[in-house]
Amino acid sequence: MDDRWYKNAIIYEIDLRSYADSDGDGIGDLRGLIDRLDYLAALGITCIWLLPFSPSPWRDGGYDVTDHYGVHPELGTPGDFVELVHRAAARGIRVIIDLVLNHTSDEHPWFQAARDPDSPLRDHYVWADTPPDDAERGVVFPGVQESTWTLDERSGKHYFHRFYEFQPDLNVANPDVRAEFRRILGYWIQQGVAGFRMDALPFLIEPAGVERPKPEPHFEYLKELRAFLQWRRGDAVLLGEANVERDRVEDYFTTGGMHMIFNFPLNQLVWLALAKGEAGPIARGLEHTAGIPATDQWATFLRNHDEVDLGRLSEKDRQMVFEAFGPEPSMQLYDRGIRRRLAPMLGGDRRRIEMAMSLLFSLPGTPVILYGDEIGMGDLLSLDEREAVRTPMQWNDEENTGFSTADPDRLARPVISGGDYGYERVNVAAQMRDAGSLLSWMKRLVHTRREAPEVGLGDWELLETGNEHVFGLRAEWEGREVAVYHNLDGEPQKARMGLEPTELSHPLELLGDRDYDEGWSPFELAGYGYRWARVRGVA
Repeated sequence: MDDRWYKNAIIYEIDLRSYADSDGDGIGDLRGLIDRLDYLAALGITCIWLLPFSPSPWRDGGYDVTDHYGVHPELGTPGDFVELVHRAAARGIRVIIDLVLNHTSDEHPWFQAARDPDSPLRDHYVWADTPPDDAERGVVFPGVQESTWTLDERSGKHYFHRFYEFQPDLNVANPDVRAEFRRILGYWIQQGVAGFRMDALPFLIEPAGVERPKPEPHFEYLKELRAFLQWRRGDAVLLGEANVERDRVEDYFTTGGMHMIFNFPLNQLVWLALAKGEAGPIARGLEHTAGIPATDQWATFLRNHDEVDLGRLSEKDRQMVFEAFGPEPSMQLYDRGIRRRLAPMLGGDRRRIEMAMSLLFSLPGTPVILYGDEIGMGDLLSLDEREAVRTPMQWNDEENTGFSTADPDRLARPVISGGDYGYERVNVAAQMRDAGSLLSWMKRLVHTRREAPEVGLGDWELLETGNEHVFGLRAEWEGREVAVYHNLDGEPQKARMGLEPTELSHPLELLGDRDYDEGWSPFELAGYGYRWARVRGVA
């Protein structure tokens, strides 16, 4: 058993409803994903992260849960889930799932019972006679959500909700609620999952209430969850969604017990670097987030199923990123983010897409990619909020892009048709036949990353390239070293290697945007060029 498998994993995020429909009802499902496991194995994926698939009214992408122990009937059965885990494991792929503990749907049986003041489940949620004066403070979705308190007309009391009004927060301070959380973890571990992505983690640990000027976080409770998890399955992991200040990160890792946390601070600075065409913001981001416990890991990403959150950038820098990658109001969300896919954000420029993906896979941490980004899928801005980046996976150029045999008007989400990103032009089948396609290149990138374990497991240092546009990084682990360089500018740039002589007389080229045969002292990177080389170790 490899207890630290997560440090060198390749994580692939999947929205089941939009991935593959096996029964023709217009909704992706577990059986559809099982049928596509060979595709993921060929891509080189080692871990699938599944977005919520439990019973839900589906008003917030399944995060409004009505049964933490079930599978939504439209998506399959518990038996299908176990079959998925079994077949994925046979291909060397682990499965982690979203764990939504912060809140439930208002249709959840717990909440329906809790509306009765005399119910034993009353304290599963947070109630107040009147909301505080600052009830609008702390809303998660500005412009869409007006308050964090809503009146329940049946009981005449207000209930607390960090998110939408149909998602009442659970009372984490209640021992009965905590015991239920352990049962939920235990159940899914028994089904074979390799870990959990902990949704909205900061909100889970902060007790809610009318008087909450400086809430004391429940970090010790998270550590209890980790201890329970490790007792049930020693190699299972917790991946926290926690967009918090750097000085709070150790609380989530050490005291809170997370194995991994998404590196939101670095993500925002990477997008700033891409907007400016300069390496400085990436270097600052890495230095800012360095020094986490050796057993823990950052999860790095460019895009996920939510908006690109730029909320921690300065107003000037945020506007610069908006102008570069989401200049239209319809492309922006919640006054802080961009609701576009990777490829259209980068203008469909193949050079730039490759460079950005190569950069992601070379950064210290575990890379996470969103389904469809491996073929350069686009977005559908006519859909509401974050739905724009959750359209069906584009498998081929047939009707419904091979996602479903249902009538097009029965699809849970419409496919992207026509234009630069329509399924007629962007699909898996066409790219599998083309050795020069983005998908073929992504396979090389994934396998290069898997052959360079020092990136995920080792120590790193920034390299002085002598050029503000060229970002250089060296990773070292057990006597092996890899050096990677990226030109963030669209014009060719000269750079220094920034390394002392090594054991190899000539660095071994691993990956590049083209064949570089001019050596290393110095060298020139093409516009948006990149270059990976093994500089010490296995030749």
